[in-house]
Amino acid sequence: MNLGNWLFRQATAHPDRPALFLGRLMVADYATFHRRAAEVAGWLAGRGIAPGDRVAIFMKNCPDYLIVQYGIWYAGAVAVPINAKLHGREAAFIIGNAEARLTFASEGLFETLLEVDSGMETLLVDGADYRAIQQCDPLPEPVERAADDLAWLFYTSGTTGRPKGVMITNRMLIAMSLAYPVDVDAVHAEDAAIYAAPMSHGAGIYNIVHVLVGARHVCPESGGFDEAEIFDLARHFGNAQMFAAPTMVKRMTEAAKRSGETGEGLRTVVYGGGPMYGADIIEAVAHFGPVFVQIYGQGECPMGISALSRHDVCDRAHPRWKQRLASVGRAQAPVEVRIGGPDGAWTAQGEPGEIMVRGDVVMPGYWQDPEATAKALKGGWLMTGDMGFMDEDGYVTMQDRSKDMIITGGSNVYPREVEEVLLTHPGVREVSVVGHPHPDWGEIVVAFVVGDADPGELDALCIDNIARFKRPKKYLRLPDLPKNNYGKVLKTELRRMLEEDT
Repeated sequence: MNLGNWLFRQATAHPDRPALFLGRLMVADYATFHRRAAEVAGWLAGRGIAPGDRVAIFMKNCPDYLIVQYGIWYAGAVAVPINAKLHGREAAFIIGNAEARLTFASEGLFETLLEVDSGMETLLVDGADYRAIQQCDPLPEPVERAADDLAWLFYTSGTTGRPKGVMITNRMLIAMSLAYPVDVDAVHAEDAAIYAAPMSHGAGIYNIVHVLVGARHVCPESGGFDEAEIFDLARHFGNAQMFAAPTMVKRMTEAAKRSGETGEGLRTVVYGGGPMYGADIIEAVAHFGPVFVQIYGQGECPMGISALSRHDVCDRAHPRWKQRLASVGRAQAPVEVRIGGPDGAWTAQGEPGEIMVRGDVVMPGYWQDPEATAKALKGGWLMTGDMGFMDEDGYVTMQDRSKDMIITGGSNVYPREVEEVLLTHPGVREVSVVGHPHPDWGEIVVAFVVGDADPGELDALCIDNIARFKRPKKYLRLPDLPKNNYGKVLKTELRRMLEEDT
C-alpha cells in the first residue's frame, strides 16, 4: 500500500482539519496539504519520474518538507532523506549512490550542492520553479504501490567510512506507525507534533501516524531546536508531542529550571538516538512529570526495536525501577527481540550477547550492497551490533553500542569516515578517532594523531569534507598508536588515556 493513501483519506474525510504550521501560523489544512502534495506528484510524473525512482530531499525542517515527501510518495517514487547538517560532498555522494533523479533542497543547502558541482538536477524549494509546481495538474490519487516496495532510502553511516542506504518499505513504515499508539503513545486529531529534531530522521517518520489520525504538524520558525520556542509552541497548541535526543531533553530541563517553565501543553517527549544518563532522566521527570517515553531503534529497524513506557520511565515504586529505567524497554509489537551469543545461539536469560531483532519493521537489506546485507541479516534476524541482555520480564538493557560509533548531540559519527579525511593530510601518519563522554553533547569526537600536522589545518580539512558535528573537538598527538599483536589499534586504551587525563 502507498503510504500517501493515509493523507488522501484524511483530506477526503476531514478536509478542513488544520494540518501544517510554521510556528503558530497555519499554512495548510488537510485539503490544501493533499492538493499541494498531489501537485508535486503531477509535476514529478510530468518530468518522467516513475514509480520506484529515487527523489532526494536535502531540506531543513519546514512545512514544505512534508508536502514534498508526500508528493514523492503520491508519485510512487522513493524518498531519499538527507540530513541537513551534512556537508555538500556527503550529500552529493548519497544522491549519486541512490541514483536520485532529482533533489529538492532548501535555501543554503541548494547552494551547497552547486558548490560541489554534484551534477544532479536540484530544485530550490520556495524558488520560482518550485512555486510554479502549483500550476501543474495534480495527480488524482496516489499511485498504487505494494507493501514491499521501497518508500524511503535512508542513509546511515557505516564502519567502512561510506554511508549505506537502508531500504525501507511501505510495510516497515506501516508496521512502525501502527505500533506507535500501542507501544509509544496514544495519538489523536487534537495532537500537535512538533518537529524540533531533523525531519530526515526518526522525528520525521513519526509524521506518518499523525497524518493517519489528522493531527497537526508544527515546524518551529527557527527551523530547529530552541528550548524557549518549544515551550511556547507546546503551551500555545496543547497536546504536544515531540521526538528528542537525550541531549535535547537535558537542555530542556536546564532551561525550564532557569526560566520557571513547567512544560505546559507538552504531553509526550519520545527520546532515543543515544545514551540517556540516569540522573538526567530522573531530573527531567521530577520537573516535567510523566511525559517521557523511550524508544530504541536503528536505521535498519526504524524506531521499532523496543520501547520503555511512560509508566516505566516515571515509576519509582517498583523494586527494580532503576534497572528498568536504565533499560531500553521491551520489544515493540511488530518485532521479536532476542540476545545472541558469538555462535548465533540465543543466550540464557540475563546473559549478555548481541541484540537481535526480526519482524515487519526490519529492513530487507542495504541498497546495492549484498555483502553488507549478508553481514547484517542472518537467518531472518537483524544483527544490531549492540551488546546487551534481557531480564526475566523482557526488558532489554544495552551494555554497549555498536562497536565504535560515537553519538554526539543525537547524531551518529563513525570514526572511520573522520579518520579517512584526516589521513589525506600529508602530516598525518596514523590516526584513530574515539568518543569521550561530555555532559552536554553525550560524547565529543577526539582524534589521536601520529605525525606533525597542525590542528588548525586538520580542522580546515574536516570543514571542507564532512559535516561540522563530525569534526573532532580535540586533537591529541602521540608518537605511536597503541596496538595489539595483530597490529590492530587498541581504542580501549585510547579511551582509558582520555579518562586518566580528565
